[in-house]
Amino acid sequence: MIIPKDIGSIKFGLLDPKKIRKMSQVRVINPDTYDDDGYPIEGGLMDLRMGVIDPGLRCKTCSGRPATCPGHFGHIELVRPVVHIGYVKIIYTLLRSTCRKCGRILLPEDDVEKLKRIMFAEEGAEEIEEEEEKEQVALNLIDKSKGVNKCPHCGEPQNKIRLVRPTTFYEGDQRLFPSQIRERIERIPDDELKIFGINTEEARPEWALLTVLPVPPVTTRPSITLETGERSEDDLTHKLVDIIRINQRLADNISAGAPQLIIEDLWDLLQYHVTTYFNNNVSGIPPAKHRSGRALTTLYQRLKGKEGRFRYYLSGKRVNFSARTVITPDPNIDIEELGVPKQIAEELTIPVSVTEWNLDQIKKIILNKEYPTAKYVISPEKRKKIITEFNREEVAEEIKPGYIVERQLIDNDPVVFNRQPSLHRMSMMGHRVKVLPGKTFRINDAVSRPYNADYDGDEMNLHVPQTEESREEVEQLMLIPNNIISIRHGNTIIGANLDHVTGTYLLTKKGTKFSRKKAIRLLGKIGITDLPKKDTLTGKEIFSMIIPDNISIEYAGKTCKKCATCEKEKCPFDAYIKIKNGKLIAGAVEGAGIKSPGHIIREIFKKNGPEAAAEFINRMTRLALEVISEMGFTTSLEEGDMPEEIKKEIARNNDKAEKAVDKLIEKYKNNELPDVPGKTPEEVLEDTIMVELGKARTLAISLTKRALGQDNSDVIMATIGAKGTPHHLVQMQAMIGQSSLRGKRLTQRGYRYKMLPHFKPGDISAKPGGFIKSSFKSGLDPIEAFLQAMSGRDSIVDKGINTAVSGYFYRRVLHALIDLWVRADGSVRSAAGEIIQFRYGEDGINPMKKDNLDIDKIVQEVKEGS
Repeated sequence: MIIPKDIGSIKFGLLDPKKIRKMSQVRVINPDTYDDDGYPIEGGLMDLRMGVIDPGLRCKTCSGRPATCPGHFGHIELVRPVVHIGYVKIIYTLLRSTCRKCGRILLPEDDVEKLKRIMFAEEGAEEIEEEEEKEQVALNLIDKSKGVNKCPHCGEPQNKIRLVRPTTFYEGDQRLFPSQIRERIERIPDDELKIFGINTEEARPEWALLTVLPVPPVTTRPSITLETGERSEDDLTHKLVDIIRINQRLADNISAGAPQLIIEDLWDLLQYHVTTYFNNNVSGIPPAKHRSGRALTTLYQRLKGKEGRFRYYLSGKRVNFSARTVITPDPNIDIEELGVPKQIAEELTIPVSVTEWNLDQIKKIILNKEYPTAKYVISPEKRKKIITEFNREEVAEEIKPGYIVERQLIDNDPVVFNRQPSLHRMSMMGHRVKVLPGKTFRINDAVSRPYNADYDGDEMNLHVPQTEESREEVEQLMLIPNNIISIRHGNTIIGANLDHVTGTYLLTKKGTKFSRKKAIRLLGKIGITDLPKKDTLTGKEIFSMIIPDNISIEYAGKTCKKCATCEKEKCPFDAYIKIKNGKLIAGAVEGAGIKSPGHIIREIFKKNGPEAAAEFINRMTRLALEVISEMGFTTSLEEGDMPEEIKKEIARNNDKAEKAVDKLIEKYKNNELPDVPGKTPEEVLEDTIMVELGKARTLAISLTKRALGQDNSDVIMATIGAKGTPHHLVQMQAMIGQSSLRGKRLTQRGYRYKMLPHFKPGDISAKPGGFIKSSFKSGLDPIEAFLQAMSGRDSIVDKGINTAVSGYFYRRVLHALIDLWVRADGSVRSAAGEIIQFRYGEDGINPMKKDNLDIDKIVQEVKEGS
């Protein structure tokens, strides 16, 4: 019978040699494992007193079989002490800070007492002054003790202690052997060890000089039998064999009176094997390897990192009822649907409780020989039976209310879908199954943004909830419609993407008209058949048919020029969007309305709920794709061709910018630049140069857009927010402009004289500073290619570093907050019931359900109120 217990506390310390011997069941002296008959050798590393792994054998300690014996420790008596690699730094600090003769800390008595007052203030001793930082004072005093030449307590002269990595110590020119180090550390008083942060109730530092080595149970390092019949031992067993053999050779040489040099060499070899037994990745020594050349996996390597015992087996969750494959887009399924390959649907199951209301339906499923059918049946007594073609009818007759039948996945089953790295709540959302042919998961592209997914080989995970409660939780909280609005910023995170934005813009811009026949075909694709009796319908009228009647909204679109005299719905650029009672009166709908911030979608979500918002997105995205297919939309290299006069004008402006930079440099040399408070003349020069070169790029953007025209495909995509920006257009077609490293010109980032041999020393003019006049289409000369590659490489390195840093930081935050939860009273508490926040988020507001605050309006109201 297992008696449950609560763990009160866990203490970590070092094992006392006496404890090691006491918990040991056998002293291991034989490096061999099995005899010729395959039976464990007594006194060897597989001694039956340390546990059993072979069937048919019993443990000689607990009489258990392999399934019940937990394993027991043995021990090896080391002939000479060796340094524990994990405690070298502590040993080094103690040797440098304490007297070689009396063991006292090398500080005057007053300083020792001061340290004790700092360390033991909680025990009632007098505290030091409040303004002093206790920890820093203690560290400063301990550091002070490391440079003392003479013991202030006994007067013994002190020599300099050196550590030669990883485990060799010298005092002056003389080597300190582990036995000498152990003797010195044994002299340090308990109360002074506490000054170094060592709890003497749990560990004495001399225990880090090992005289006895614990041998882990056989169950920790099991051997395996190969196909040839030979046994292959665990890496730990290999290391222990080496330790026993060298230990025996060292004992034999000491007994035989061998020269000191041979004894020291064998001692060092024993130290090497013990070190690599604990950690086989210590800098300064070669790792222990198999004959094949593979490095042994020893204790430290088994515990550390992502593949170690803690993260892989304890933190990492391995689950059943899941599937993983590549994702591909499918515009023909709803945003809450997930296309699941039939092969996966046939393998995964959902348990269904049999009741008197679904009994007939369940029987039909069981009797199905083809998909969808049932795979298992569980009786009320929890006996599980597999359903086969031979027992289907028998099982169908047998089942009654109270049974559980595990059936295959079918359409509309709620499932959880996840893409790694899972960095926020919407990396894992709920979908409804739609079983489809093929071998990939299919998603509507509108939901790719919260997953941060693309289709260049991304894989995602499907999880099938196995209880009624979890399925209900998925439907109520995790389904896609409930996550259309981001909880972070209150704007839409699920909405139009790429071609959806372009198609909607083409549909709703001025002049778009369709014959009734074409309009019927477009709207019929999204299930709308009731059209106005007109021969011709405008794009705005067609779009209005998918907007709910209670939606009225006005906003300035992305294409808005911010004109001084804004005519709003009479905007010549069709950039002011006005919807009244579900009718699009003015404006061409583009990114801001249906992508993020998604004004229209957010308004529908707020007024009509998540299902209405999801329906609008489904209809809008399909309609947009039908329109873009009907009207045609493409781009090519020729799309970016510009007239020669425009190219020449851009080149002239670039030359002017370069000359302007030269003039600024002259002014700087003549001390004619204006003073700017808080900035050096060099910083003022760099700022003005960046402004001047920025003007050249701004002018190039306007010239490029003028040359290409508003009907150009690239310009349309960049302007309406479908893909890219005007800056990208200019880089492709006109000029790349100023390359920068972290916001500064290249000359300001570590190059003292010049970046390339092609420049004059100290030249900080435009081109040596990274100004590139060529475009990607025209091609870069070798110097420009190098300059451009510098900023490109910087962003790639930044991305790699930031990903690793933020990923690890997220992991730490996650583990810190993992037990926090929001109680029914609105407070946030830990698992122990401690209050973290009285109201969730300090204000109790759910960003997903609030309107964006108009700060200017609030400030004005406050002023008027005061």
